[in-house]
Amino acid sequence: MNDGLMNERLTGSHRVFDRVSEEYDAARPHYPEALYLALEELSGIRLDGAAVIDVGAGTGISTRGLLDRGARVVAVDRGERMLARLRARTTCPVILANGDDLPFRAGVADLVTYAQSWHWLDPALSVAEAVRVTRAGGAVAGWWNSVDPGKADWLAANQVRLAESCPGYIGPVLPGWSMPPLAAAMSGGGLDGAGAGLDVAETWVTWTRSVPLEDFLTDLRTHSYMASMDGDVVADLIARERAELGRVFPGGRLTVPMRVYLAVGRRG
Repeated sequence: MNDGLMNERLTGSHRVFDRVSEEYDAARPHYPEALYLALEELSGIRLDGAAVIDVGAGTGISTRGLLDRGARVVAVDRGERMLARLRARTTCPVILANGDDLPFRAGVADLVTYAQSWHWLDPALSVAEAVRVTRAGGAVAGWWNSVDPGKADWLAANQVRLAESCPGYIGPVLPGWSMPPLAAAMSGGGLDGAGAGLDVAETWVTWTRSVPLEDFLTDLRTHSYMASMDGDVVADLIARERAELGRVFPGGRLTVPMRVYLAVGRRG
């Protein structure tokens, strides 16, 4: 990606998601219990009572998951409409801020988290900021939900259709696709040798999502590759997917194989 496209991606992502904040809040999947258990195991931090800064919190899906497990969470995001949705449903401190320049003093957090968000930030600046605000013995963690098309032919076909129809598609059916390189950015080897020197561990958590067809279609609208497209084009794509998926699931409820990638970097 050239520097101009990178700068556009980093500065414009919050505007894209603000346009679909209601749909995002309504239809994006939660994270499974096993993800939070893995987070505690890899970080060595018990969530109950932990001070957490949730960067790129969006409408609060991860924020609420952390709060439900007893964490003391401050939610940070650049999207005003996304944070408005979070405030409407969630009781915690909320800050409109850039994850590359966190408005916190050094060492205030036990844990800094990025749920589905780190790839929208500057790879080096964001991790450096996360390390700065994390106490000694704390951790930095990021995770991403993804559909798992290798487990279902219908889902593989769905993703191929999206890849063919959406110029900005990013996902698991693309050759060479991989999760964002957060582990490399946190490790001593890092991106261009500029890693943060954390002790890094990675894992995958598999789970199954049961979701109404219309919610699945609404979820599709919230992905950046579709949210940035012309509305009439999106409407046609959604109508096509409604027909295709309706034939596979005539009862109107989908069983979707999912997996979550988790990377955790522990401070010494």
